[in-house]
Amino acid sequence: MLRNALRLALSLALPAVLVAAPATARAQEAPAVGDYAPDFSAAWADASGPRQGKVTLSENRGRVVVIAFYPRDRSSGCTAQLTKFRDEFDTLFGGDVLLLPVSVDDLATHAEWAREMSMPFALVSDPDLELAKMYGSAMDGRPMAARTVFVIGKDGRVTWRDMRFNALSEPAYEALAAAVEAARAG
Repeated sequence: MLRNALRLALSLALPAVLVAAPATARAQEAPAVGDYAPDFSAAWADASGPRQGKVTLSENRGRVVVIAFYPRDRSSGCTAQLTKFRDEFDTLFGGDVLLLPVSVDDLATHAEWAREMSMPFALVSDPDLELAKMYGSAMDGRPMAARTVFVIGKDGRVTWRDMRFNALSEPAYEALAAAVEAARAG
């Protein structure tokens, strides 16, 4: 009887472990606080459609940049996160901060979603997870990035990161706003 109970407990617990493990396994190490942020150029789109040229991190040296990886446009957590970014843009970031939300979605999907949601910022397309890999945000075996956020200071160094950003947690947004303000000051 005890043996059967143990088998049942293991059979119920083991699949959950096997399913959960790939979701947290990172394909590559993320840059640490104090490291220079990996440079990149990527296509981006806003409510008016794909933007001309690419956004390049090194061309924005001298300003605070927030890179926010998220899994997919229109998914529930991502909609909550980007709605919060939109609705509290001035409080969280301000006009002098460049916000770069990044997902695997293509430019047409980004433009349509940005238009529907009236987003005051552009969305970066990372269909092959190249940026996500550079920032340790790609998950092994998953076709999307993990929800992570990086604040890049004016000098190009990572000043703050959250490798498990919780889109539904007010304290997560408060920590992000404080990190942006600290990077702005310093």
